[in-house]
Amino acid sequence: MANEVLNSLLKEYEQKKLMAELDLEKRKIELYQRIPKLQEIEDDLNGFAILTAKDVLLHNLTSLDGLNRKIEELKYEKACILHDAGFSSDYLRPNYECSICNDTGYVSKDDDRTIMCSCLRQKLLDVSFNKSNMSNLDKENFDTFNESLFSDDVDVSKYHFNISPRQNIVNIRQKCLEFVQNFDDPNARNLLFSGNVGLR
Repeated sequence: MANEVLNSLLKEYEQKKLMAELDLEKRKIELYQRIPKLQEIEDDLNGFAILTAKDVLLHNLTSLDGLNRKIEELKYEKACILHDAGFSSDYLRPNYECSICNDTGYVSKDDDRTIMCSCLRQKLLDVSFNKSNMSNLDKENFDTFNESLFSDDVDVSKYHFNISPRQNIVNIRQKCLEFVQNFDDPNARNLLFSGNVGLR
């Protein structure tokens, strides 16, 4: 079940990423028609990127500095043209929903590890939360707990306790509060709720 949820979310991420990149292409086409010089700069940058990759592979570090200088000059010229035309410097970048993972759901770390992005972790938590039927926590919580709904009558034959249902639920509430308050304590015990199906 967890894998199905993750796979479904990752498909959503692929779709979001694709939509952001298609939107960028549309904006590029419109902008390049309006300001052809930007298309020329983009083509030059792509050409220099290929030359830079070749120089790195051939260990030709002498011309690498010159290429990097030209690339920086072109980037600066591009930024100036965008600014003068009234566009932000990131106008020619995709508008990803998450700027941390660029809508992939994963982030590469410096030690070559890939970890789940906080946005994907949050979406998984949201799905789990919604499936847990805990969406009414603002109405159903310890603060709104009403012990008066439970009887004060002690009936050992019916409840198998020598205390009233009200006293029993008050004790249960107290144990739950202690559990929550000590949740981070590794020595704290777990809680187990049991009963017949359908009981609340």
